[in-house]
Amino acid sequence: MNTLLRSSVLAGIAIGIAGFGYLAIGGLAGAVLFSFGLLTVVGYRLKLYTGTAGFIKKNELGQLLLILGGNIIGCLLVALLSRMSPLGLQESAQKILELRLSTGALRCGLLGIGCGFIMTTAVTFAREKNYLPLLFGVPMFIICGFTHCVADAFYYLCVPLGFMKEHALEILGVYACIVLGNFIGCNLYRLIAGSSSAN
Repeated sequence: MNTLLRSSVLAGIAIGIAGFGYLAIGGLAGAVLFSFGLLTVVGYRLKLYTGTAGFIKKNELGQLLLILGGNIIGCLLVALLSRMSPLGLQESAQKILELRLSTGALRCGLLGIGCGFIMTTAVTFAREKNYLPLLFGVPMFIICGFTHCVADAFYYLCVPLGFMKEHALEILGVYACIVLGNFIGCNLYRLIAGSSSAN
């Protein structure tokens, strides 16, 4: 396993643990605690899809897909752990997934743009040791209902397998739109401002 993949898996674990906390607590408190995930990613300089997409170069798009794959593996490891919990996390995760499916792929993708913009902004400032956009931005994207492809990967992997199988194609369609929406949002500053880099 190469360094990039190991870093990506660890980032997925960090987001998975943050998602674990959110499923356990919910509400504003859970959204605030979710910031632990991105703080860990930034502090350890791990490779997270939404923390990397806004800074990627055209010839590095393959690496971005590897990062997403590693993030999903990390989320899977924590999702397996969540199945040992007596806290009813699967039910909470299924409610999130049901909301995504009722919202639809297009709208979930568009909502993902908002999350992507927040994530790139938060990481840009955190690289300069200014963590306020991160601490405010993470709860904001959750409260606003903006979709995050790595957090969603964790939630989906927590859902009972029967529900997953029943809605597999629909889930894949929604998820693909969220990944794309996050990518657009992460690069929104560069697309509009015409800058070669967000920092």
